[in-house]
Amino acid sequence: MTTDKRDDRLTARGGSVQGTVQVAGDKSISHRAIMIGALADGVTRVEGFLAGEDCLATLAAFRSMGVRIEGPDAGRVTIHGVGREGLRAPEAPLDMGNSGTSMRLLAGLLAAQPFPSELTGDESLRRRPMGRVVSPLTSMGGQVAALGEEGRPPLRISPVGSLKGINYELPVASAQVKSAILLAGLYADGETCVTEPAPTRDHTERMLSAFGYPVRREGSRACLQGGARVQAADLSIPGDLSSAAFFLVAAAMVPGSDLLLEGVGINPTRRGALDILLAMGAHIELQNERTHGGEPVADLRVRGGELRGIEIPSHLVPLAIDEFPAIFVAAAAAEGRTVLRDAAELRVKESDRIQTMADGLQALGIAAVPLEDGLVIDGGPISGGRVDAHGDHRVAMAFAVASIAASGPISISGAAAIRTSFPDFLEVARAVGLRIEAENE
Repeated sequence: MTTDKRDDRLTARGGSVQGTVQVAGDKSISHRAIMIGALADGVTRVEGFLAGEDCLATLAAFRSMGVRIEGPDAGRVTIHGVGREGLRAPEAPLDMGNSGTSMRLLAGLLAAQPFPSELTGDESLRRRPMGRVVSPLTSMGGQVAALGEEGRPPLRISPVGSLKGINYELPVASAQVKSAILLAGLYADGETCVTEPAPTRDHTERMLSAFGYPVRREGSRACLQGGARVQAADLSIPGDLSSAAFFLVAAAMVPGSDLLLEGVGINPTRRGALDILLAMGAHIELQNERTHGGEPVADLRVRGGELRGIEIPSHLVPLAIDEFPAIFVAAAAAEGRTVLRDAAELRVKESDRIQTMADGLQALGIAAVPLEDGLVIDGGPISGGRVDAHGDHRVAMAFAVASIAASGPISISGAAAIRTSFPDFLEVARAVGLRIEAENE
């Protein structure tokens, strides 16, 4: 996958935050809808699919393995499932673009297939470590080899006779690794169980249950028995809380803001960012709570006010791991000091998000001190300036919304990757009153 560089630089000039909007469909759930729908018996119809580059990489991979998929068309996708034994060998390596979710989850699924495969990606993805997913899959009898240095992609997967179920304790909380093991476990002999050291998003377990596949959950442990069938289902994907977080922060930072975000997923294993912002004094109300496809959903109303710095509780870290670039911006605008620890995972995301955010905040006049596993931020006046997102979509969006509290324009390079997770970001941002321009406009 190549990234169009014409909108690689953004200029954000502040503005206001008012109105009612919907954010893009949940990226994590969109990935899983394609994967599990492809394995189902029957036709799965999906509403709210996120047509970002990451999810489109997953969709393209399954088309390459013989699955007929119609769409996406205005968020609608129709998946003609091939059943658990129906995938075909791809003719070329599967390009996951920038998507770590696609690579790790597909590694688990492909480890059980009777054909060889290879997973690759862009330069950023090929720098991300894969040892944590290779190790448990190998323990199940899979033949998964990382061809890059120090356990990095590409991943080469060779067919084996069968996999065996395992009881695996995750050394580090990771929904992607947990999901890879569970997807491999669909094909394994016996029971596969994964125990987490801390809660992580449970979309895989919820979606398997929605597709009629029994999953047993006991506290921090998720188990399934190999060999059952997956039945087609109709799904409605909620708005992505990770995408909503940027607008929650933008509205919360500025007194007088009043924003309603409709239909956002509030899965308990994803709402860490909400709880952190509430602890910082943000005025956020959950309205019209309901359930879609086994996932809890609500409309989020946020009004601006004064934020205060906090020491972020360690138990919320894995529940907000993708939202920290936005939270760091909230901390920059808050009164006092915010301290994050126990978040070393941020150093192996699309960029080293601890260092990248620290560098950017410092360029905007904020005292930000990186730690090995976190960041210390002293809130204060945010100035304009130039920052580099290093091709990280969430970093680029975080600095774009930081402009709402900045004294001057913020120029952001390395921003084209926004399309991987939120292709309509600029349109939604402008709809609520933010003034953000791409270089090519």
